[in-house]
Amino acid sequence: MDVPTLDKNPSSKIHLIGGEKGGVGKSLVARVLAQHFIDQQLPFIGFDTDRSHGALLRFYGDYASPVLVDRYEMLDHIVERAVEQPGTRVLVDLAAQTHEPLVTWMDDSGVLDMADMSGFSLNYWHVMDAGRDSVDLLARLLDRFGQRLRYVLVRNQLRGHDFSQLEKSGQLERARGLGATVIDIKHLQDAVVQKIDARNASFWAAKNGGADGPGLGLMERQRLKLWLHHTYAELAKAQP
Repeated sequence: MDVPTLDKNPSSKIHLIGGEKGGVGKSLVARVLAQHFIDQQLPFIGFDTDRSHGALLRFYGDYASPVLVDRYEMLDHIVERAVEQPGTRVLVDLAAQTHEPLVTWMDDSGVLDMADMSGFSLNYWHVMDAGRDSVDLLARLLDRFGQRLRYVLVRNQLRGHDFSQLEKSGQLERARGLGATVIDIKHLQDAVVQKIDARNASFWAAKNGGADGPGLGLMERQRLKLWLHHTYAELAKAQP
């Protein structure tokens, strides 16, 4: 494959939605980012690493393909699609416990050395709940990559509101010192989330109703619209 350089092609963006720990809301962030791209008419390609019930495949199957993190030839597609389609966005929903094989592939393939000069940037979205594990995982992520990655820290209030452990740890300031963007995802009523998930509905279908929607009531749709408006404003801080 010929590798174009930035003087010939606009930069693509690879967005890795991670956090390593299960249950922090990685897939929800991937889903809302996908909906943001659709609503803004921004071209993107999705990859889902969850072998059992991948959220991107469930909710945005027209845009996503499965990828196995223990198969180099499949992971290679992530970079190849970014390079071959200049200016596009590649969205990768990382399942729990996929960090180490991903890092091994990145090291063995020289992915970070390719970035920027090969026409793409690499952005790691570290999705966090309010627990100590997310702080410890952030510290390990920063230890491992330092300034070599572009970070987005996502404080997911659907998984807790008190992020004082993060603030007291010093890791928040450390990440910001490395250029990280910090965003907040507000809490959305549990009943709304459950109805959307039960019908495998996209956020567009849920917001606009109709036969393919999850049957949200008038006020539930209103709350979802307000939540999406706030979430999109937070996403915009990361310039995805």
